[in-house]
Amino acid sequence: MRVIFPPCLFVLLLISPASAADPKAKRTELDETVDRGLAFLQRQQESDGAWSTAKSGAKHPAITALAVMAFLSAGNVPGEGKYGETVEKGIRWIMKQQAQDGLIAADARHEMYHHGICTLMLAEVAGMTDGKLGEEVRDRLKKAIAVILKAQRNKDCGQHEGGWRYHVNQALDREPGELNGTSDISCTGWQVLALRGAKDLGCDVPPDVIDRAIEFVKRCQVSSPDKESDGAFNYMPGKRVTVANTGTSILCLELTHKGKGHAEESVRAGNYLLNHIPAWGDAHFFYGIYYCSQAMFQLGDNYWDHFRPKLHRMLLDNQQKDSGGWFGGDPDTTTYGANYATSMAILAMTVEYRYLPIYQRGEEPVDKEKK
Repeated sequence: MRVIFPPCLFVLLLISPASAADPKAKRTELDETVDRGLAFLQRQQESDGAWSTAKSGAKHPAITALAVMAFLSAGNVPGEGKYGETVEKGIRWIMKQQAQDGLIAADARHEMYHHGICTLMLAEVAGMTDGKLGEEVRDRLKKAIAVILKAQRNKDCGQHEGGWRYHVNQALDREPGELNGTSDISCTGWQVLALRGAKDLGCDVPPDVIDRAIEFVKRCQVSSPDKESDGAFNYMPGKRVTVANTGTSILCLELTHKGKGHAEESVRAGNYLLNHIPAWGDAHFFYGIYYCSQAMFQLGDNYWDHFRPKLHRMLLDNQQKDSGGWFGGDPDTTTYGANYATSMAILAMTVEYRYLPIYQRGEEPVDKEKK
């Protein structure tokens, strides 16, 4: 089954359920695995449309947004088809969580994580939905983007300028020895993806906002040709290297790259990831595969060919046979649970489907039947 989007993402993308599940198309092991995961998520949805965490059982905006994107990534749009009601209820629940100032967050300790993920979801929905719901989503998206613009770290933050961290108020994110707010790659990645998605829809995103964000990302790259970590990215400038943050950084760079081919920094980081593929049980495994799958898919060719089978084998082997969900794999699932893990697993596997606007890479997509 081939899915081809117009090269310009300003065009609203409306995908029919028939194209997402063509009965004549050959069903692959990947397709069946994704289907079982989506069925699990549908059963876990609360009656009001939300998805909850494992530890507290509280309804969670970011996990709900990830679950919605998991359905969208497999070609399910709000109000249509088998999962149409499931998707629409999730979208509407998140919109109800938006405060008057535009913020979407339930946890003040990590408000910009929640907000960035929810804003990205709104951008993806706006790119796949028209009609009254589409108009309402785009209105909410504009308000959410304004929060991200406000929260970007300014020049007073030194080497952290251009990024984001946990709070809108930079004064709340000081590190020991830092006079002003700090930034990290993890939180910055969600904001860059949200801004990119909104910009492609025509939202007002000043060019210097993304330029400054990318300069922050580049300041986090390791440049030590004689070390194994050369090309990898730190959590913060000069801090620890992580595989997940390396994937995040590649994706940010590739989605905003203005030249031909790949960014030089992305290629170096991709070479690092070839030798450091996330493994089941690693810290932040599900977060890592979400970003690394998109990063390697953007780089394509040998990067994706090497990464894809290892990723799919890990996820296929560890899917819960009875429920269809994922649990375990990293310590995060103790807190966030199977709803989080399952959503991230599906999003990592469906990157090649290219239903989500953010998954596009400017070329004709692969033929799923040949995979």
